[in-house]
Amino acid sequence: MDEQNQELTPRQQTILNLIVHTYVATAAPVSSKSLLQAAGLSVSSATVRNDMAVLEELGYLTHPHTSAGRVPTDKGYRYFVERLLGDVELPTEERNTIRHQFHQAKLEMSQWMQLAAAVLAHSARGASLVTAPRLDQPRIRHLELISTQSHLVLLILVFQGGNVRQRMLTLTEPMDQDALSEAANRLNSQYAASDASTVRTKAVDLTDFEADVRNLLIELMIDDTPPSQEVYRDGLAEVLQQPEFISQSEARALVNALEEPSFLKNVLNSRVGTVQVVIGGEGRWRELSSCSMVLARYGVEGFATGTLGVLGPTRMPYGRAISTVRYVADLMSDLVSDLYSE
Repeated sequence: MDEQNQELTPRQQTILNLIVHTYVATAAPVSSKSLLQAAGLSVSSATVRNDMAVLEELGYLTHPHTSAGRVPTDKGYRYFVERLLGDVELPTEERNTIRHQFHQAKLEMSQWMQLAAAVLAHSARGASLVTAPRLDQPRIRHLELISTQSHLVLLILVFQGGNVRQRMLTLTEPMDQDALSEAANRLNSQYAASDASTVRTKAVDLTDFEADVRNLLIELMIDDTPPSQEVYRDGLAEVLQQPEFISQSEARALVNALEEPSFLKNVLNSRVGTVQVVIGGEGRWRELSSCSMVLARYGVEGFATGTLGVLGPTRMPYGRAISTVRYVADLMSDLVSDLYSE
């Protein structure tokens, strides 16, 4: 059988599982003796050493320098995450605390982002990154038409998500505020929650004035290019104190990953509601060879989405990282759904 595809025995799986947990906790190579003492395995030290040697031969473990102990490889971490970790969740009390924190926050996007970054860094024990949700296409929440002078009208267009655009219109014939409000109500009833394409193609019987306003709406929506997503971060200083980042080059790689959301966008390929684990750059991103990332997209698929996650050394507490990222992403998706459905 191909070594790359050889199935591990239950005991080998147990040993790999123990080594991952022990190394994540201690950052020290794990020896057969320490493994037996910590786990109380009912086998001899020679048997454990033999299984560790097999795991190393198969590429799941390695031993640094002349140490007798072993440490997991990227392949070992991947096997652990996919085959041994199981379905992990944050403790109920911790989930309730996090949910309460979000409910206590003001209904402001920036506060949600800052809170999400802080919660991720603290609970997942990593450097966190959160990008604000971005609309795929601007959509109308509502519009107002306000009389300012006899021939001048202020159009206020509010997009879902809170962005506001204003434009002055010059009338050929004066209109009182009641007539303007009636026109605005009619346009709102037809175009609320619509994007520019829908406003352009939807067949509606409009007055000449309402048609002019409709054309201006399309112009404003097309011009409303979303700004670059603001990025919120937390926990970087603590992660950089880990022994893996003593080297300046390794520390710089982690910082660059956090500073370049465009790079993370290229890495992230999961859909909303799923968590993606990138270990050691997966052989594709050399700058992340000493890092792991647990990332997720949140929001409303095909409408408004953002990215959140944690980064740290490959010696990461994957269970906590995955469960925290999943839970916070679900909370953020609910908040975005509520915000954009108003």
